[in-house]
Amino acid sequence: MLPLRRRMATVSRRWREARLFARAMTRPCTPIVAHLIPTRRCNLACAYCNEFDAHSPPVPLPVLQARVDRLADLGAAAITLSGGEPLLHPHIPDLVRHIRRRGLLAGLITNGYLLSPRLIQDLNHAGLDYLQVSVDNLAPDEISMKSWRPLMPKLHWLARRAWFAVNVNLVIGTGLPRPEDAIAIAEHARNLGFHVTVGLAHDGWGRLRPLSDRERAVYHRLTALRQASFADFARYGQFQQNLIAGRPNSWRCPAGALYLYVCEDGLVHYCSQQRGRPAIPLERYTLEDCRREYELAKPCAPFCTISCVHQTAMLDQLRLQPLQMLEQWFSAKGSRAQLPLGVRLLKAVFLPPSLGGKRPRLTRFFTRLALRALGLR
Repeated sequence: MLPLRRRMATVSRRWREARLFARAMTRPCTPIVAHLIPTRRCNLACAYCNEFDAHSPPVPLPVLQARVDRLADLGAAAITLSGGEPLLHPHIPDLVRHIRRRGLLAGLITNGYLLSPRLIQDLNHAGLDYLQVSVDNLAPDEISMKSWRPLMPKLHWLARRAWFAVNVNLVIGTGLPRPEDAIAIAEHARNLGFHVTVGLAHDGWGRLRPLSDRERAVYHRLTALRQASFADFARYGQFQQNLIAGRPNSWRCPAGALYLYVCEDGLVHYCSQQRGRPAIPLERYTLEDCRREYELAKPCAPFCTISCVHQTAMLDQLRLQPLQMLEQWFSAKGSRAQLPLGVRLLKAVFLPPSLGGKRPRLTRFFTRLALRALGLR
């Protein structure tokens, strides 16, 4: 029964991801993804983290539901619950259910310690789409307690019981005494059927912390194992590779426009590391604010490590330069033959060479048909 439930959930999620993608292509300067903080409190105290405290109360559920409503009204397509540790909030399944009721994709980032079979089942029935578990090392040390061994029973519960997609995220550059643990964790996670992502540690401004030689070697080992597919098109390693090499990235940061970070006080910030900018209450945030922030250059952008913002920017780059970006993401050494089959098919249908500066009539027909099927026209 579980494989069927999981397949049904996957089909539903992929359909709604297609809607998110289409909305991003057709609605410039409209929020795509928002991070929402239900509580700043965390049950751990990792030395490198600046996003938690040990005392903040949970935001009342009706207040959080009103914030979800406002984000939905602004046009957001996905909300990720973060913290602190969001599972400390006593009504997380109810909040996930409300996100889904408003038609948005629902994600959650956790250290995993509070997971239980009952909570996993509650999240299944609430309609959670994604769960990201942050794991830093095999065993707790003085820097991080987000460790594989204490989490193993909970990760096995997820592998057996979760209907939603599970991702294990590894962060390189936190100064852990055994950075090579990340390689073993990645292998264990893949053996359980989980997706694995790699992030870079940042300072209090979101900029890269310098990597040691060992950390650099681990990062390259992990990224060599990364596979690209059309369903998981955000192959965002290039910006990380530039940073590790000491090169700035030239990009338009969409924070405050396509990506919103809403703190526990209900203020909109650029991201978790730029709290205080612009710090406008969500209930007063408008599409005019989004358009202003979209055009505003952020001085922290060239050396920013915040992956979720970079991924959102990639959607905007695809909207502006579709052919160039698809080939850049998926081609090997510029070879168009290496594009995945799904990408080649959609490229041929929706993005054929223009004729005299105009899109062919058949292309316009397929575009209108797809938007109608997705409920966007």
